[in-house]
Amino acid sequence: MAELGAIILAGGGSRRMGRDKAAQDWGGVRAVDRVAALARALGADPVVTAGRDYGLAFAPDPRPGAGPVAGVMAGAAMLKAAGCRRALVLAVDAPTLRPADLDPLFAAAAPGAAFESLHLPMLLDLAVLPSDARDDWPLALLVERAGLARPTCPDAARSRLRGANTPEEMARLLRGEADA
Repeated sequence: MAELGAIILAGGGSRRMGRDKAAQDWGGVRAVDRVAALARALGADPVVTAGRDYGLAFAPDPRPGAGPVAGVMAGAAMLKAAGCRRALVLAVDAPTLRPADLDPLFAAAAPGAAFESLHLPMLLDLAVLPSDARDDWPLALLVERAGLARPTCPDAARSRLRGANTPEEMARLLRGEADA
């Protein structure tokens, strides 16, 4: 039985970016593939995209534009069916994350954690997902209702954790990655 699976939220409209964030080229690799590689490096199997199909295991939204909580719940259903107990939930727009950036989440006690002031990434026991979660909930409410710990976000990782929602943020992260 798989212990940890991953959900990559990839269903947003990418309006501020102007192009599909998941398909963006990050050093010759699509953002979605970089995030999937990170999840696998952290031991996640299976890795599921929620919202859109990018050639990985795919959990469709229950309705178009349903929102991130719908993506989490759809992905969680697939992971549960695969026998997973825990989920790492990642945003597709954070492809420069490093495994060490997520150490505080993995160090947190059950049922899991999400950084304070950020709702993604999150690590959680699938059993704590509220059965009454609604598509229109903000991620903050899901985090609260699941009882997740809120460790402090490491300053050195903050920009990687926040990801890129605009071409300017993408350029900044690419420059920072080249300096690392």
